[in-house]
Parts: sequence; structure tokens; C-alpha cells
Amino acid sequence: MTQPDPGLERWRLILGSPAEGACGALGAQAAGRDQALGWLYGRDSDLEQRGVRKGGNKPSGERSAGDGDSILNTVDWLDSIHKLFPKETIERLERDAVERYEIHEVVTDPAVLERIEPNPTLLRAVLRTKHLMNPEVLALARRIVDQVVQELLRKMATEVRKAFHGTRSRRPSQWKQARNFDFHRTIRTNLGHYRPDEKRLYIEHPHFMSRTKRSLDQWQMILIVDQSGSMLSSVIHSAVTAACLWGLPGLKTHLIAFDTNVVDLTSDVTDPVELLMKVQLGGGTDIAKAVEYGAGLIENPRRAIVAVVTDFYEGGDEYRLIRTVKQMAEQGTQVLGLAALDEEANPSYDRDLAQRLANVGAHIGAMTPGELAAFVAERIGR
Repeated sequence: MTQPDPGLERWRLILGSPAEGACGALGAQAAGRDQALGWLYGRDSDLEQRGVRKGGNKPSGERSAGDGDSILNTVDWLDSIHKLFPKETIERLERDAVERYEIHEVVTDPAVLERIEPNPTLLRAVLRTKHLMNPEVLALARRIVDQVVQELLRKMATEVRKAFHGTRSRRPSQWKQARNFDFHRTIRTNLGHYRPDEKRLYIEHPHFMSRTKRSLDQWQMILIVDQSGSMLSSVIHSAVTAACLWGLPGLKTHLIAFDTNVVDLTSDVTDPVELLMKVQLGGGTDIAKAVEYGAGLIENPRRAIVAVVTDFYEGGDEYRLIRTVKQMAEQGTQVLGLAALDEEANPSYDRDLAQRLANVGAHIGAMTPGELAAFVAERIGR
């Protein structure tokens, strides 16, 4: 029996069943892939109008497959894609199922949750749909939240530890460690020991630099996070970042979430899983109210960093917000306006309001969790 040509099979998968005459029939594995792709992407209502591929099975409850095969359900579909596709493709398919087609069974059906592989896309889906879950499903969903959060913690904790490892000052130190070695001063003071005939510089007196101490001054880090639906990734990463910053010497961390109301989540910072399960996404936005609350927590203005993670689309009083930020900046508080707080740091925000806040002393930009930790470490290390 002649084996199908892999190149033609790929074109047949792209073009759909109308291309079968030119590309030939699919092999068993490719036919399974075609069925899985058709089950998901066959949901596009404008496929017929655009003349796009229509191969494979159709979604359960809509249209049956033209070849008479059994109709897939969500559990069958998940099982099949994990057998037929590489990991990167599986994650893309699951992301499209949840975010593009809103197939809620992926995160609300116990049978599906028991099979699915936790990943950031599913974490976001769980947080968006947890209000639809009964206690049994919610318990299974926590497994996804816990596994993804623990992985984020491991990754971010490394970045935070690196940032807080200690910045080097210019003061000499007797503490001889390789990471504190003062290369330039050592070269300068030992030039008299250079031997041209050997082309070697002999070091008799190595020099080292000291590290700044973090424990001398207590600083506050007040993280204020917009929990509207569009800021979900920032909520996740802010919660994990706060957990990483918690307990660092010389730093007192607060975490505040807001929509039109303000919720102080500081007591849950050490358990980001529990914290995220409490977050209520959606609703309006009152940045001014949240920032005013955060300003009220400041103990020493010149030892405080207030970071507001938001898209700056204010539903409250803009003038009140600008006034509060100006007052904090004038008293010496470091005010950050962060348009994004995820790995990609792709900003989408109201640039006009952001500029007005920058004009009164706020630092506006986009930072990953590692960059935020580095900013905090640099300020504390001054």
C-alpha cells in the first residue's frame, strides 16, 4: 500500500476536503488530526462564505461529519490532540478552545479537568469561569491554579533573588568573594608588578567592593492592581511577584486589588493560589479610590514605592487621581504606573492619562516581574 506524501498531506490539512482530489486521501494519523482540527475550527460561522477548509468532524450538537464518523465530545477531543500533536500545538489548540470559542467544558467539566495539562492559558480560563463551578469542579480547578502558580513562583523567585542579591557599592571591603572582586582597582594598584618579559601582571594586593546593606532602612512596596477582565495576566503576575517579594529583608509588601471597590489582599500574599481564587474579575474601574487607599498605607514617604498596575482607563475621578499621585511624588514617594506586568510586557493603555500622571512625577512604563524586582532592589540599595 502506497504511503501518503507528507507534503501533500500538510496541504490537504490546510485546504480541507475539497483538496482531496489534488492531494490524495489522508493517512490514518493525518485523518485524526483533520478530525480534531475540524471539531474546533469548524465552529467559525463564516467558513462557507470565505471558502475556507471544512474537513473533519463538527462540534458536538451542531453539524455531524460528512464521512459519518462518530462525533467527538470535549473529552475525546482532548485525548486525541494529546496523542496527535506536539506540545506547542496542543497549547495553541487548548488556548483557542478556551479563549476564541469559549468552550467552557474545558474548565468546568470534571472529566475534562482530570485529563487536561495545566498551563497559563487554562489558569486564566479557570479564574474567568470559577463562578460557574460547583465545589467538586472547583477543587479540581485548584490543581491547575496550584501547578501553574508554583511554576511561576519558581521562575520569578529566581529573578527576584538575582535582583536582590546585592548591588555593589564603591566602598572597599575586606570580605573576599569572587563576586565582589574590584577588577579595575586591582589592576591599577598592581601595575608596578607587571613583567614585560613574561607579559604577566602579578597580583599582590587584590581589592574587593562591599555590598549595600538592605536591613538598615525599612521600605514599603505597595502593589495596587487593576482586576478588571482585561488585566487578568497582570493580576496573576502581580500576585506571584508580591509572594516573591514577601519577607525580603528591609521590605514590607502590600497587595491591593481594585475595580470600583478596593480590596486589601495583603493577608493572602503568602498563598497566591488562595489569593487568585478570591479575585473577582470584571466590573468598572476606580483607580483614584485605589491609589488614595494605597497612599494611606504609607509610613515613611521617602521609603515607599507605590506601583499601580492598570490600563489607565479611569472610570472614577481623574483629577482626584492626578492630585493624589502629585502629593505622593512631592513628599518623596516613588510612584510607578505600570501598563503591563507579564512576561511579554505588551502595553495597552490610555496614553493621555498616563502622560498626565508622568507630568506630576509618576514613572510610567511596562515592566516584567523581574524588571520590577530590579527597580525595587536598586531603590532600596541606594
